[in-house]
Amino acid sequence: MLGSKEYIAMEKKYGAHNYEPIPVVIERAEGIWVWDPEGRKYLDCLSAYSAINHGHRHPRIIRALREQADRLTLTSRAFYNNRLPFFLKKLTEVAGMEAALPMNTGAEAVETGIKLARKWGYLHKKIEEGRAEIIVCENNFHGRTTTIVGFSSDAGTKNGFSPFTPGFITIPYDDAEALEQAITPNTVAFLVEPIQGEAGVVVPKEGYLKKIREICSENNVLLVLDEIQTGFCRTGKMFAYMHEGAKPDILLVGKALGGGVYPVSAVLSSWDIMEVFTPGDHGSTFGGNPLACAVAIEALDVLEEEDLASRASEMGNYFMKRLEGMKNEKIGEIRGKGLLIAVEIKEEYGKAREYCEKLKELGILAKDTHGQTIRFAPPLTISKEDIDFIMDRIIQVLD
Repeated sequence: MLGSKEYIAMEKKYGAHNYEPIPVVIERAEGIWVWDPEGRKYLDCLSAYSAINHGHRHPRIIRALREQADRLTLTSRAFYNNRLPFFLKKLTEVAGMEAALPMNTGAEAVETGIKLARKWGYLHKKIEEGRAEIIVCENNFHGRTTTIVGFSSDAGTKNGFSPFTPGFITIPYDDAEALEQAITPNTVAFLVEPIQGEAGVVVPKEGYLKKIREICSENNVLLVLDEIQTGFCRTGKMFAYMHEGAKPDILLVGKALGGGVYPVSAVLSSWDIMEVFTPGDHGSTFGGNPLACAVAIEALDVLEEEDLASRASEMGNYFMKRLEGMKNEKIGEIRGKGLLIAVEIKEEYGKAREYCEKLKELGILAKDTHGQTIRFAPPLTISKEDIDFIMDRIIQVLD
């Protein structure tokens, strides 16, 4: 049987070097806990970038996966299947939207949303072909495709991958006035994260989402919200836009929709927007497959029936209060909403990565982002006692 060092060495030998993981190998998991091959136990404070909101291997989701796998896994969209209708109905009801187009990954959902917004602009807004513009924000993270990295302001994600797709206008985040000024007759959409996750859990000031909703409505511009990371109860509501009632025209979802066991994403909208897609416009061999649908239906049921939005709100408030109560000189800022939380380390006290590796040694798995930020996003099933366990180790590392 191999140990952690051997697994890491093997991955480095055969795998592309496009990741820099925290040096821990996860062999099995249950709930909020994971174990390495040597039997060491860790509390997962990343949840696979918020894809495991339900906790690892939630028994109901695993059962749904197994039962469906025993019957039917894939048909492609060349044929109907008996699980997709129920998934579409459940997802649209949960999101308060009329229509959904299922895909697999978050990046696919974003790409689909871009295509949908552009075609709507040409057909409904009568913009001249090839002139559609989409406004995006600085420090955004919407995925890794060439189109998406092309409108990123992070040089690390885009250097060496040009030429990029034109048609994107970048403005500062959390600046409604900048949005108003950037809109032109060719603007079809504003694509934005309600909270910027990869940028370091950047929470906009109160009223921002409501204001941009008003601006988009006044200018006949589609508000496209990327809730791939913030959706499905992570911030204390089913979707982050619900904190301000800023319902988007197009909603992009993924990650936790797959219950932590299967990639499932989707684009949701109203029928007057979604109807611009006709047969042949867009598709996916695996999008909407029966296995994905069965998993996603159960994942949505668990979120609602276990009231994980309320739990994220309660536990997130408790975690934030505990963090704010530390008053440690190494901390520059604490940000968050629900159980999406960031601790900013002052530059003079080193990089966040160092603290993440120290936390790992004490049984806590968190991940750094943008140099100085430690992100904490544990499964929403976490308890106050578990948070106290985390806090004891955070205090130990910072001291």
